Amino acid sequence: MSLETVAEEIREEAEEQAEAIRQDAESEAEEIVSDAEAEVEREIDQLREQELSSAKLEAKHEREIDQLREQELSSAKLEAKHERMSARREALDDVRDRVESRIADLDADQRRELTESLLTDSLEEFAEDAQLAVHYAPGDEALIEELLEERQNVAPAGEIDCLGGVVVESESSRVRVKNTFDSVLADVWEDELKQISDRLFDEQ
Repeated sequence: MSLETVAEEIREEAEEQAEAIRQDAESEAEEIVSDAEAEVEREIDQLREQELSSAKLEAKHEREIDQLREQELSSAKLEAKHERMSARREALDDVRDRVESRIADLDADQRRELTESLLTDSLEEFAEDAQLAVHYAPGDEALIEELLEERQNVAPAGEIDCLGGVVVESESSRVRVKNTFDSVLADVWEDELKQISDRLFDEQ
């Protein structure tokens, strides 16, 4: 499994999930506005039932109606906007949680392939004779040892808190390359998922 494949799967799942939640939010927002409009009409009808004894009272009555309509609909639209924003946050949080769960549950072959790819990319950032230390995710010690078997100048250096991948450090310098599943997800999140969210929840 390549990084491109993981990114594409994340994009597709994010778009489907965000679209479903957006539709629910739009329906709820429309219901809020509709209810507010109905309430306005009920209050207007009540006002109209009141007896008006003069043209002056009639004009005042109409102003009150217009003000009431504006206030009620403005409040309803603001509440609808808050519902959309809440749905957007919910969509992004839910998608990220699901993606992290999927990454954590990669099968052994997929995890090995992706880890090896990230390790290879990391090692290419250093000179061939550099003495390097590789940090890895909890549970990946055996995998990292296997991937480093034929590399004389690279050694496992203990666990770090991440979903997978590696962090490679040079023992002779302060160079540190972070190539974890988490960092890949963060890059995809910033480059792709935010654009999807902005498009699906575009406020008109």
